Amino acid sequence: MDIGLIKELKENYQIVFHDINLLEQAFTHSSYVNEHRNLQISDNERLEFLGDAVLEIQVSDYLFRQYPNLPEGKLTRLRSAIVREDSLSKFAKECHFDKYVLLGKGEENSGGRNRASLLCDLFESFLGSLYLDQGYGAALKFIEAVIFPKVAAGDFTRELDHKTKLQEVLQKNGDVSIEYRLVAEVGPAHERIFSIEVYANGNLIGAGEGKSKKLAEQDAAAKALQDLEA
Repeated sequence: MDIGLIKELKENYQIVFHDINLLEQAFTHSSYVNEHRNLQISDNERLEFLGDAVLEIQVSDYLFRQYPNLPEGKLTRLRSAIVREDSLSKFAKECHFDKYVLLGKGEENSGGRNRASLLCDLFESFLGSLYLDQGYGAALKFIEAVIFPKVAAGDFTRELDHKTKLQEVLQKNGDVSIEYRLVAEVGPAHERIFSIEVYANGNLIGAGEGKSKKLAEQDAAAKALQDLEA
């Protein structure tokens, strides 16, 4: 086991494994096992399966609590954005996991150390190993350090529409009445422009335009968010 990984986990995340074999398995790719059959070691695929499940429930629970007014469909899209391959591969690199994964020569030479799918699997397998070694709480603490701050900072809010985001911002500290009012329609039927104003508890907070009422409402919400966040 690479001492550098052990040191980084301790210094950066205060993680010290009780069973070092679990950590080593998490960082062992199947290509390495295939080239070292005499060592009788296991790859990380089973740990990946477990880590995927742990990650999904932790992210789901966080989003459910963080966005109390978000409907199921939008929660699902947001969760998918967080746990998808390219996102998890970035988290793995930020944790420097790519430096320590054990690869076979073929996989190494073909650029496996930078392959998004491999790094995604690596991140999940590490989470699975941590869960087995120290339980749900330890796995959650790691995710709280690595993933949730980026969600809270808005890294994934592009998956939400502006109206939903505005609702979340306004109702963060309690109920707020939000109303979208159509104030104008101009132009011929095939090129009509709609003007919408958005009000919070009766106060005008934004105005927008669009080629449909829905697009105008989204524009108005986006303008309101810009003013609120300025």
